Amino acid sequence: MASNASTTSVGSTATGAHKRNSDDVGWEYGVIPGKSNMDRLKCTLCGKVFGGGIYRMKQHIAHVTGNVSSCPKSTKDDQLKCLNYLKEGKLKKKAKKVHIEDLRVEARQELHDSVDEVENSLGSKAPNVIGPMDNFANIINPEEVVKVGKSKNIDLNNIVRKERILAVHKFISRWAYESAIPFHAFERDSFKMMVEVIGQFGTGLPCPTRYPLSDPLLKLEVERTKNLLKKNEKEWKEDGCSIMTDAWSDRKRRSIMNLCVNSKIGTVFLSSKECSGEAHTSQHIYEYVKSCIQQVGPENVVQVVTDNATNNMGVAKLLKEKRPSIFWTSCATHTINLMLEGIGALPRFKKILDQAKKLTIFIYAHHKTLAMMRSYTNKREIIRPGVTRFASAFLTLQSLSEKKEQLRHMFSSNEWEECKFSGKPKGIASYKTVTSVQFWSGVTQCLKVFSPLVKVLRMVDADWNPSMGFVYGEIKVAKEEIIKSLGGNEKHYKPIIDIINTKMKGRLDSTLHLTSYLLNPYYHYNDAQLQFDPDVMDTVLDFFNTLFLGDLEIQRQVVTIDLPKYKKKVDRFGSDLAIKHCKVNDADFDPASWWGLFGGTTPHLTKIAMRILSLTSSSSGCERNWSTFEGVHTKKQNRLETSKLNNLVYVQFNANLMEKNKKRKGRNIEVLLSNHSLSAQEWIVDCDDCDVDEVDPKTVDETLETDVSQAPRESPKTRELFDEDLESESEDQVLEEDEYESDGVQIMEVCGED
Repeated sequence: MASNASTTSVGSTATGAHKRNSDDVGWEYGVIPGKSNMDRLKCTLCGKVFGGGIYRMKQHIAHVTGNVSSCPKSTKDDQLKCLNYLKEGKLKKKAKKVHIEDLRVEARQELHDSVDEVENSLGSKAPNVIGPMDNFANIINPEEVVKVGKSKNIDLNNIVRKERILAVHKFISRWAYESAIPFHAFERDSFKMMVEVIGQFGTGLPCPTRYPLSDPLLKLEVERTKNLLKKNEKEWKEDGCSIMTDAWSDRKRRSIMNLCVNSKIGTVFLSSKECSGEAHTSQHIYEYVKSCIQQVGPENVVQVVTDNATNNMGVAKLLKEKRPSIFWTSCATHTINLMLEGIGALPRFKKILDQAKKLTIFIYAHHKTLAMMRSYTNKREIIRPGVTRFASAFLTLQSLSEKKEQLRHMFSSNEWEECKFSGKPKGIASYKTVTSVQFWSGVTQCLKVFSPLVKVLRMVDADWNPSMGFVYGEIKVAKEEIIKSLGGNEKHYKPIIDIINTKMKGRLDSTLHLTSYLLNPYYHYNDAQLQFDPDVMDTVLDFFNTLFLGDLEIQRQVVTIDLPKYKKKVDRFGSDLAIKHCKVNDADFDPASWWGLFGGTTPHLTKIAMRILSLTSSSSGCERNWSTFEGVHTKKQNRLETSKLNNLVYVQFNANLMEKNKKRKGRNIEVLLSNHSLSAQEWIVDCDDCDVDEVDPKTVDETLETDVSQAPRESPKTRELFDEDLESESEDQVLEEDEYESDGVQIMEVCGED
């Protein structure tokens, strides 16, 4: 706290001082003294001025000697903060180098494999592949290559490498700008590998044309994708899988269904189907799901996960009648979101949410107030788009709470007094909201009540850990925490608990949920009374009766021999290691693996436990990629063959899923954040409001996207593809102006005057 105070004080008195718009911790301690020399920095603690950039400023504060003197006024907390930041930066830089080198090796190997294949087929050695040394032997002049079909070799000893890199980047960026390629596409590993392979090939590489891109190359990529996903198919057979369904309508009111398969190692897109001309009856959906079950293998499918729509409830009934050993479950993400929506509609919480919305809408409605807010929050947005409407509400309330002091300073500043909007009704109302102790107390109360369920929402919505074994138990914990946060006052907590129980009934208390709850050793070993709960035990017996319908011998083995061993902690179940290993529910604990280690004496029960504890409880992995299908199906009369469209969706959808899985591994990210603000629209604009300026949507989009770029949540919307992009060269050319989806956050237009 001391360091922050001193930073503010010194920084505010430095005439002409500037700070960069950066999240780097070094800017908490340094400013640019003047515009005459932007390479020098001034320490706001001791006043020392030196060159070397913000990295050296952190060394100065952290007392890292060698390049700069130590700051005599930095506290231990300041030093530790900067030192940790320096260490983290080194680790990230090292990891990035290793990753890039891995991509280069992989790209080089793929290229060499292709060359070897050609050599073998021709029976003679192919022409030499251009190697790394050719970086210094061949001029980068693609225009000349395209024009005459060959390049000139000259001595490049005097050419600076940086100039060559810049030359290449200019051509890449030019193509990207002309073709409206979204910037995030350049972060994909596939782009980095493409650049590496082109570099290894050398000059004169012929460009692929439309026909090979739309047919033979697309087929090859489909086969490559299938090969990459073979490990998932193996997992389906070993530990079972879930069929996830999602039905939605796009912006052109076309009705589309997605089917995905989820297992312990990730989600795989299986197929999409446009069914605009067909009634969405339970029978119709069931037939589509049935075909998917046949494709995956009925013996591998443990459950089908859908949302709570009425026709899906009908699917559950049909599934139970025709395939009783495959269970239907409701999407936990959808159900928990309904719980939160219901709680948020209670008068005391709705009042706070409405006040907060009016505040954010007012701020984002005017250029002046928006600029003021960003100035006081150091360019941080107060709105945080979430993956659902309520996720946006919670994250935005959290953001407002974090920026309470900055907002108070803004509304008590001379700048606000002089602002023309301060005297308008909505400006006065916003001032009263920000300066109201009751409002901020209400925000704190909302966060306390919502947080326990949001914690469960994060767990079930994260794709990388199976959550079936935790849903029921964590909702119980959430209810206890809510009761505690309200001081045990039944008058206050009863309406909330009633909403949770109502939404949960018939959805998240199924035989599958309760059986996985009992077979999760984290709950069983930490609650001695769980095995005596009659509701749980009756449901578990129903589960085994359904799973082994008509096979009384296996039912007897599991219920009378295997299950008692687990409940009484007999054999390996009672070992010190088994007990210790399930004591804490942390990132290292996997209940399915626990059974694999300690369930050797109960083979039937162990197999069941490992299968159901490896299941997801949500279909959000299927829902999040709807834009892939919409991006491909954009023209009114798309002349691409159905097979090509399906192949495109298959490749793009699965590529997005695999890319997302790579990015999430080992990262501490906010899974509820979205990279576009569709679900946060109600916090940004009021459709009935006419007292607003024309704030450019892209201005808001870019900042919001930047603010959450480190937390990828949804698959980014793909660039719209047109039949002209992929049609055969023999087809007639149709010249139309291409339109592209925005790559950023989608914000509604607002109107008014400045």
